Amino acid sequence: MHDRYHDDEPLKCLTVVDEATGYCLAIDIGRHLRSEHIRVLLRRLITQYGCPRAIRSDNGGELIATILRDEMDKRLIKLANIEPGKPWQNGNSESFNGTFRRECLNAEIFGSMTEARVVIEQWRRRYNNHRPHSSQNYITPEMAYFGLTKLTKT
Repeated sequence: MHDRYHDDEPLKCLTVVDEATGYCLAIDIGRHLRSEHIRVLLRRLITQYGCPRAIRSDNGGELIATILRDEMDKRLIKLANIEPGKPWQNGNSESFNGTFRRECLNAEIFGSMTEARVVIEQWRRRYNNHRPHSSQNYITPEMAYFGLTKLTKT
């Protein structure tokens, strides 16, 4: 996703969402997101959450670059690119990105990259931990991702 912050500099956001549960694994931001940057993020997410069977994405140059495809081939991750001009083939991500844009990007004017990182991470945690989703029987994405079916008191 593309946006701008206060000094009209570009702000790019890479959202990583689990299709089955809606759990947002990461929102990585920067002025530019290159394939090497995405490869480092992929490695970090694999270490933290395990290796996915497939990754669905659009056809952005940074997402189809050789360096990233080699990393995915090495880990036996299938790349499920959507066809150009057919965002409905990636409906879960499009829905998430729309919510992210409405509730976070359009609601904030970031004064710096650091502020953008903090505010976006706070929004991501709130989205995962405090928003029951009807598509998940009214449990949060975090609960769905980790296999919890109801809140437990501790």
